[in-house]
Amino acid sequence: MILPHISSWLGLAAVTASLLSSSVLAAPTATATAAAGIPTTSGLRFAVDGSTKYLAGSNSYWIGFLTNTADVDRVLDHIAASGLKILRVWGFNDVTTKPAAGTVYFQYLSSAGSEINTGANGLQRLDYVVAAAARRGVYLIVNFVNNWGDYGGMPAYATAFGGTKEGWYGNAAAQKQYRKYVSAVVTRYVNATSIFAWELANEPRCKGCPTDTVHDWAAATSQYIKSLDPQKRMVTLGDEGFGLPPGNGTSSSYPYTTAEGVDFVKNLGIATLDFGTFHMYPKAWGVANSFGPGWIADHAAACHAAGKPCLLEEYGTETDHCAVEKSWQTASLASAGSGMAGDLFWQWGDTLSTGKSADDGNTIYYGSTEAQCLIGDHVKAITS
Repeated sequence: MILPHISSWLGLAAVTASLLSSSVLAAPTATATAAAGIPTTSGLRFAVDGSTKYLAGSNSYWIGFLTNTADVDRVLDHIAASGLKILRVWGFNDVTTKPAAGTVYFQYLSSAGSEINTGANGLQRLDYVVAAAARRGVYLIVNFVNNWGDYGGMPAYATAFGGTKEGWYGNAAAQKQYRKYVSAVVTRYVNATSIFAWELANEPRCKGCPTDTVHDWAAATSQYIKSLDPQKRMVTLGDEGFGLPPGNGTSSSYPYTTAEGVDFVKNLGIATLDFGTFHMYPKAWGVANSFGPGWIADHAAACHAAGKPCLLEEYGTETDHCAVEKSWQTASLASAGSGMAGDLFWQWGDTLSTGKSADDGNTIYYGSTEAQCLIGDHVKAITS
C-alpha cells in the first residue's frame, strides 16, 4: 500500500550472478521441510498449528515503530481475541540522515558506511513485537524493503548509493547493503516461533523494465534467504499480483498488464518462493470495485495451476468498507483450497496511548461496526 505520508538489465544480470556465486551455503528448494511447529504449505493451503484451514489476518506497518510496549500488547491482544492469525508488519525503517534521539529507525543508509540500528530505538522495537506475537499465537509476515519512499525504501537506497528506484534491482552497492540487512534480521529471529514468512519487498515494481528484472532478483534473493534460515520458513515476494493471463476479470485493464515489470505467473514458478501474494486497490488502479471477485478468481486459478497457495495480503477501499470488501472476502473464501489460502485486510486500526492509530481511509478500527462485519463475521464464516 502506498501510504499517504508519503541499472540497467545488464547490471542486474551481473549483480545476480555475483550474489549467487557469493552464497556460502547451498540454498534449499521451496519443498524443503520446515522445522516442527514452523508454518509451512500443504498443497494449496497453509499448515499452521496442526491445521490447514483458511487463514485471516491484517496489516500493521506501524506496530514495530511503537515505543510504548503496552500499546504493542494491547494491539496484539485485540488481534488474537478477534481470531486473526497473521499480521504483516514492516521489518524495515530506513533513513539517510540520522534522526533525533528517541526516533525509531532500523537502518541508516550511506555510501560512506551504512549502519543497522540494533539499539533500544532500533530493532529492539521489532524484537518486542516478535516476542509478544509469539505469546499470543499470532504469526508475522516480515517485509524487508519498501518499493515506495515511506520509511526509506528503494528511494532511500538510491539516495545513498546512487541510481534510480527502477535501477535498485541491479545496483550492486544497494543490493549488497540490502542483503546485509536481510541477513541481520533473519539471523536475529532464527529461533523465533512467530515468523510466518519472510517477504522480499512491499509491492516491488520496475516500471518499463523487462519482467526478468524482478523475476531474477526475486529468484536470487529468495534463494539467499533460504540459505540463512535453518528452520526453513516460508519466503514470498510481496507483489501486487500484476501481470496475469485473461480470465474472469477485466483482462485488458492495467493490473493485468506487465507494465510495472511484474509477471505474476512467471514469478510463481520460482522454486524458492513458497506462495503467491497479490493486493487489491481498485480505486488506485482506475477500475471499479466490482473488479475484485474476478481478480481474486484469476489469481486463485494461477496459484492452483502452480500448486502453491495464494494470499490476498492487502486489500482496501476508502468508503463503504463492509459493503464493498465483504464481497471480496466471500470470493476469496469461495476459492479456499482451490488456490486461495487466506486474506489480510489493509489495515488494522486501534486506540493507542497516543490516540487512534494511523487512518489512511482504509483502516478498520477494532470494536467498530466495520470490524464486526469484516473481522468478526469473516472469522465466523471461516470457522463455521
